[in-house]
Amino acid sequence: MSLVNAARRRSERTIGVQPTGLRRVRQLAGAYLALTKPQVIELLLVTTIPAMFLAGRAIPSPWLMLATLVGGSMAAGSANALNCVIDADIDKVMNRTKRRPLVRDSVPRRNALLFGLVLGAGSFVMLYFTVNPLAAVLAVATILFYIFVYTLVLKRRTAQNVVWGGAAGCMPVVIGWAAVTGTVQWPAFVMFAVIFFWTPPHTWALAMKYREDYERAGVPMLPVVATPEHVARQIVIYSWVMVGWTLLLVPATSWLYAVFALAAGTWFLCYAHGLFRQVRQGAKTKPMALFHRSNTYLMVVFCALAVDSAIGMPALGLPF
Repeated sequence: MSLVNAARRRSERTIGVQPTGLRRVRQLAGAYLALTKPQVIELLLVTTIPAMFLAGRAIPSPWLMLATLVGGSMAAGSANALNCVIDADIDKVMNRTKRRPLVRDSVPRRNALLFGLVLGAGSFVMLYFTVNPLAAVLAVATILFYIFVYTLVLKRRTAQNVVWGGAAGCMPVVIGWAAVTGTVQWPAFVMFAVIFFWTPPHTWALAMKYREDYERAGVPMLPVVATPEHVARQIVIYSWVMVGWTLLLVPATSWLYAVFALAAGTWFLCYAHGLFRQVRQGAKTKPMALFHRSNTYLMVVFCALAVDSAIGMPALGLPF
């Protein structure tokens, strides 16, 4: 009996090691995945697919969509991972980011750097051979811009960091368009501008909530260096411009997109003006409500683009 019991105890110890080992693998995989900031990538994909639909005014090849999304996700993941490496010192002092992998030492800094570089190289190869060279070049240019222009130059030096640095987040629509057509035409630039003017209200609403975080980290986000009223006014201005740019896509779409773009724009502007009114009256503000609604707004506008193109309704065209 003692031999049986001993064997049983050894078996239990062996079995007990396996879940621990698997758990460590899952934790490590999760840490590397967290470096890529998957929530940000999801938002980028929401804009890439509709851009591909609009480019052909039809549903693109499933294989082309898959290749573009995989390559684009790798490029975005590369930029985000390299951003985590550079901004590790900032992330340590911000409550919003203190659970990121490099802060918690879940991933060595050197490994995170290599991971980001490999993802970037992989995205170029993936897009070059499965999509087209233009999409591959645009993806690499986006990574370089995000790292060298936004992260290393703008982010810690100017309150206009997210205005100009946000251009990197606008590139997925251009890449999606290039993937279908092999060129870049005016609707791609209009979609770029929509996201360009959407980024400041979206990010400044978040920064209003986490103002103390950014101030402690020494990042001069607009809510850190300007009054709440000035920030809210800028949010309103950028929101109006953003909605105006969405309407410039009407000639390339049908009445269906026009209705949704106008309705969603009106809805979002009501919330932007509501935030401004609350700030001016000295009332309690809820900037995160605007932040979350900005995500919904962008999704509605670009989903309308996709549905409008998939249905294949005649484009309204220019009035002259």
